[in-house]
Order: sequence, then structure tokens, then C-alpha cells
Amino acid sequence: MDATDSRASMVIEFHKTVNENSSDASPSHPAEDRSQRHCFRNEVTVQCPLTANQSILLNVLSSYELDPKDLAALEATCKFFRDPACFTPDVELSLPELAAFDMCRQRAMFRLMKHEESERLKQRCGGSWKLVLRYMLIGERNYRREKSQVIAGPGHSIVVTTKGDVYSFGSNCSGQLGLGNTEDQFKPCLIRSLQGIRIIQAAVGSRRTMLVSNTGNVYTFGQDIFGGLDSIGGAEVSYTSSPKLLESLKGVFVVQASIGGFFSAVLSREGQVYTFSWGRDARLGHNSDTTDVEPRLLSGPLEDALVVQIAAGTCYLLMLAYQPTGMSVYSVGCGLGGKLGHGCKIDEGIPKLIEHFQALNVKPLSISAGTYHCAALACDGRVFTWGWSHYGCLGHGDETECMTLPTAVEGLRGVKAMQVSAGQYTTFVVADNGDVYSFGWAHSFNLGFQVDVAENVDVRTPKLVTSFVLLDEKVVQISATDTWDWPNRYMGGCHTIALTESGKLYSFGEGTKGQLGIKLADGQVTRPAPARVTIDLI
Repeated sequence: MDATDSRASMVIEFHKTVNENSSDASPSHPAEDRSQRHCFRNEVTVQCPLTANQSILLNVLSSYELDPKDLAALEATCKFFRDPACFTPDVELSLPELAAFDMCRQRAMFRLMKHEESERLKQRCGGSWKLVLRYMLIGERNYRREKSQVIAGPGHSIVVTTKGDVYSFGSNCSGQLGLGNTEDQFKPCLIRSLQGIRIIQAAVGSRRTMLVSNTGNVYTFGQDIFGGLDSIGGAEVSYTSSPKLLESLKGVFVVQASIGGFFSAVLSREGQVYTFSWGRDARLGHNSDTTDVEPRLLSGPLEDALVVQIAAGTCYLLMLAYQPTGMSVYSVGCGLGGKLGHGCKIDEGIPKLIEHFQALNVKPLSISAGTYHCAALACDGRVFTWGWSHYGCLGHGDETECMTLPTAVEGLRGVKAMQVSAGQYTTFVVADNGDVYSFGWAHSFNLGFQVDVAENVDVRTPKLVTSFVLLDEKVVQISATDTWDWPNRYMGGCHTIALTESGKLYSFGEGTKGQLGIKLADGQVTRPAPARVTIDLI
């Protein structure tokens, strides 16, 4: 039983006599209850009938941050929790519905919504505040919105703290660290120009960084284009070395950004997807070139759907769409290697549903787009991979060139995964107990294993990263470099960063440009095993 299950059970046990005795209790006056709502957090109160003091229960339900399914369980268990609570803003709402509404209002993406906007979102989610809360929680879970997070990019790294501060380190040739200069940094540096702005999510790409604030604004620095890899052989690209507000997204409340190799994408609060660059030949449902800095709404079947997460690979985009009955995965872009997951290698110009999950009766929970392969986490903790299988990055142990349909990783049978991260021919899996498994390309010693050069071979099936076990740390997030900047290979190979439950940061892999957060010794190129990165305010 998890924490929310125990909390729900406690609430049910504490109040199970209420339903039996409610017929004998004197009904409370709605106006009196409204005046008492939210008045008990800092006050000492005497014992009194719970039916006459529903504001106490509402405060308990909201404060305990119960999962939407637990709130629904309360309604199913007891008539008292199903009946209207006679509270504003809607006297017909039950206590669990009001608690869900309160928890929604605590989220940054909801607080600034106008009444008509929040009501529209409620209807799109299925007509219940519990379903709106579930929609928000999935996004928070999948890309750690409003939580500390780490992102490993090609040559540089970004760390966001729970307070919304941002640290950067690594290669800085195009100002992608946001520090106002182009000097490489070998230890985490605070981006001081963001003082007063709370960042809740970050995306890292080739010589480019995007940050999302709690007010829905997007700040960028690094190259002034959205498709860096497609500029090979072209004119010199300008850059910005300090965070700059992206004016073209004015009027769009952004909750997530993702940077691919040839394009960038953002997700709005309302679940709509906008893409920049690489739209010519209708690759992304619109026609534009690599210098296009205007956001283009992704056309096709997702225009009226609620997308809850996006994940950009080098030349393709994955989208997790929300429905009250469960999530589904869509893909668009280059289909080579089967990375779109449709059982073929055909390009798709508009988003297309990956039907194989439904055929397997699998409910996806989160997605991750690597350079040329994909990974998805199911609600039951299983991991599915597809796309190019070079170096064993799919974890199936065979020499098959590619897999065109999502396939369960059998080597993780018995492991309940909580997070997946697909990188450049590597895949990492974080289990519910904090253990880390990795498989794929061992070229940059970025799988987390302490081995000699002669022993550094590709790992084709999931293998426990014992170096994390020895650290006695529970990993909660891991990020692998998922884009290869081949025009600028001098920036270094791939690296990986992990965040633990205690707030510690560890890195491993190639680190010649400082992307590991430490300056390596002369002649040293890689750091094979996870080592601590010193940083404050994680």
C-alpha cells in the first residue's frame, strides 16, 4: 500500500460512522459552512459533529494531497462524501470534488486561469475537477514540473531547483549556458539574470536551452534558431548568451518545452502542441524552414485533444494524449528505423496514433524520445522500447536492426519502473526502489559501470547499475544525452546526470567540456562511475 492509499484508508476509517449517523445530525446552514471554509488551518477547535464542520474535512482532504483515484474511492465508499457539500464555488460539488478543485488551485498553471478557461479545461478533461487534477499530476510526474530536475544535453547540463533557480555548466560556445558569456564552465553556475523568475521546467538541445517559468513564459539562450542540426553548411548562426523572453509565444501559457535535433516544441496549458522549424515537406504538419521562429500549431487529430507530455527526438516527436480512461501515444516526423512505432518505416506529416499499445491492452504513462529510439513506461511499471536497436539500446538482447512496434523489455520482468530516459543509443530505467538499470552503447562510459577500457562493451540487456547501490542513494530522476551534435563533435560525447531523493546530484560519462560539473584531470576524457556534483539549493 502506498502513502496515498494509507491516507485514504485513514480518512475512510475516521469517518465511516458519519454515513450511519448523518440522518440524526442537524443539517448545517450553507452560509455558515461557507464562512468556516479554510478557517481552521491555524486555529484550535473543539470537538464537534463532522457533518456540521465539513470545512475541517475539506482542509484534511486538500492538505493530504490525495490522488484523484483516492478521492473517487471516498465518494464510492460513503454517501456522506457523495452528497453536495454546499460550499462555493459550486454548492452541488461533493467534498472530494472541492478538494480536487483546491489542489488544482495550488498549481501555478491553474492559478492564473480565468473562470471560463478553467471551466473549459474541466469539460475537456471529462467534467470533473478530479480528472483535471489527474491531468495536472501526470504532467508534474512525467517532466517534474515545479520540482527539482536535471537535464543532460549535448555538451552542457542544466539543473533546476525546487525554488526555481537554474544552474548551468559545460560547453558554452554559443552562449547556451545563459551566463552572458561564451566561456565553458566546469562547475555549476547560477544564472543570476533570472533572479525573480521562477523556472519550473527546462529543455536542452544542441547549443541551445529553453526554460519555462511558472507564469507560462519561455526564455531561450544559445543559438537563435530552433533547428540547430539542420544549419550544417549554412551561414553562421547568431546566438544569445543571456535568457531572452520568447515573444513569439505571447498569449500561449506554456507548461513544457522539448528540443530535438532539427526542431523544438512546446506544450500549452490547454494541451496543445506548437512546433518551431523543420516543417517543410509537411514533416511536422506545416511548411516552414529552419530559420522559422514562429510557433506553429501542430495540425491533425490532436488539435482538439489534451496532450499531457511531449518528447522530441532528433527528427521526430512523441506526444502523450490524455483521456479520462487512460493515455495514448501519438508520433510524427521521420519514420526511419521504425521509431514512430506504427509497424513500418514511413514518415508521418501529421500526428498518428500508435495503435499497438491498445492492441497489447497496455496503458502508457510516460514517454521518452532518444536520438533514434523510443521508450515508454506503462501504468503497471513495464517498459516498452522501439526504433533503431544499435548497440542494444532497446534492451532486447538481439542483433535486429530495428523494431517498428513497441515491445516490452523482458529483461526488466519483476522490476516496477518509475522513470525511463532514452538517450543516444542508451536507455536508463529508474525502479520504484530507486535502483537504476541501463543498456545500450558504452562508447562514452556513460552507462554508469566502473570498467576498464578493454572491458567496456555494449550492454544489450538491462543491467543493474551497482555503483548507485553502493552509494546508498535512491535515484528519483535520470537524464541521458538524447541528441548527438555531430557537426561539433569537439564538444564531447554523451553523459548522464542523476538526481537522488536526498537532493544530491551525480554525473558520469564524457566530460571534456565540463558537462559533468567538474574539471577532469589532464588527459582524462571520461568518468565511468557516478560521482557527486557539488551544488547548492537542489
